Amino acid sequence: MFDPCELPLARRLRRCDLRGLRLGGHGKRQSARTAGLMFASRDIRGTEMAKGISLHIGLNRLDPKHYAGWDGKLNACENDARAMEAIAKTAGYRTGILLSEQATRGAVTDMLTMAARDLNSGDILLLTYSGHGSQVPDLDGDEIDALDETWCLYDGQMIDDELYRVYGAIADGVRVLILSDSCHSGTVAKVSYYEMAQAAGFAGNLDIAVAGRAATKGISYAPKFLPQDIALRTYEQNRAFYEAIGRAAKGAPGAESSDVAKASIRLISGCQDNQVSFDGAINSVFTAALLLVWANGQFKGNYNDFHLQIQRKMLPTQSPNHYRTGKEDREYDSQRPFTI
Repeated sequence: MFDPCELPLARRLRRCDLRGLRLGGHGKRQSARTAGLMFASRDIRGTEMAKGISLHIGLNRLDPKHYAGWDGKLNACENDARAMEAIAKTAGYRTGILLSEQATRGAVTDMLTMAARDLNSGDILLLTYSGHGSQVPDLDGDEIDALDETWCLYDGQMIDDELYRVYGAIADGVRVLILSDSCHSGTVAKVSYYEMAQAAGFAGNLDIAVAGRAATKGISYAPKFLPQDIALRTYEQNRAFYEAIGRAAKGAPGAESSDVAKASIRLISGCQDNQVSFDGAINSVFTAALLLVWANGQFKGNYNDFHLQIQRKMLPTQSPNHYRTGKEDREYDSQRPFTI
C-alpha cells in the first residue's frame, strides 16, 4: 500500500501491479520494488474486473529555492488531499498520496506514468490536486494565449504538456477523473477580481459560508496562484529548465491536445478561467463544498448533478468548472461520482 505520509488541464486534456513508488518522511524515493499503488476491483462491466487507482496531491508550501524565495504558504491543501483519499478508499480504490515536500516533479511523474501503463479498458484513474497554479510561456505553439498552465509542485512547476503526454498514453476505454482545486494565473484581471472579493467580505468567508460557521480568525484565505511578480521571477530564474521542457514537448505524442486521447477524461476544477480558487481554514473552498455535497457518500446523482450541487454551495465569486474531453463515454457520464 502506498502511504508516504500523506493532477491543470481544463483545456486539454486489468491487471495491475504498481510496485513503483514510496516516499520516506523527507521525500526520499525508496526502491521502486519496495511498495506501491495496488488496485481494488469490482465486476461492473461484463466479466472483466475493473480497478480504481487514485493519486492525491496537496501542497501547503513550496521550495523557496525554486520559487524565487517564496514559500507559497497555504493552510488547507494537505487536508484536501487527505479528504479526497478517504473518499477514494471508501469507494474501493487503492490510493497514493503526496504532501508538500513529497510532491516533487519526479514523484508525480513516476506515479502517473505507472498508472497510465497499467490501466486497461473499464478501469478508472482518479487524480486530485490542491495547491497553487500558474502559467509559463508556451514554446510548442499549442496554446491560443501563448501560455501553458502549470501545477506548482514542491521543486518546480509541472506543465500541462507533460501531463497530456501521460493522458495520451492511457488505454482506450479508461475513465479519468481529475479534481483540481487550484487556478492558473495571477494576471491583473484576477488580482483585481481577488481584491474585489476581499472588499466585499467574500475572501474571508468562502469556505465557512457553505458550512454556516463564523470566519476563522487569524487565517489568511489566500488565492491559489503564484503572484504575477513571483511567477515572472521564478520563470526567469529557471528559464533554461522550463525552455527545455517546452522544447521536449514539440511533436511529442499526446502533447498537442487531449482531444486525441483514447481515454475518457473529465475535469472538475475549482473555478472558472477568469476567477480565483481560495484557500481555507480546514479545507479549501472548492473541496469544502465538494465534501458537503458528497455527504460521506450519501450523494446519489451523476457527475453533472455533482458539479451543479457543488456550484450551488459556493458563492458566485468562485464557480467550479466541468470539462470533458477525449473519447465520449455516456455510461461514464451517467455514473455516480467515484464509481469503479
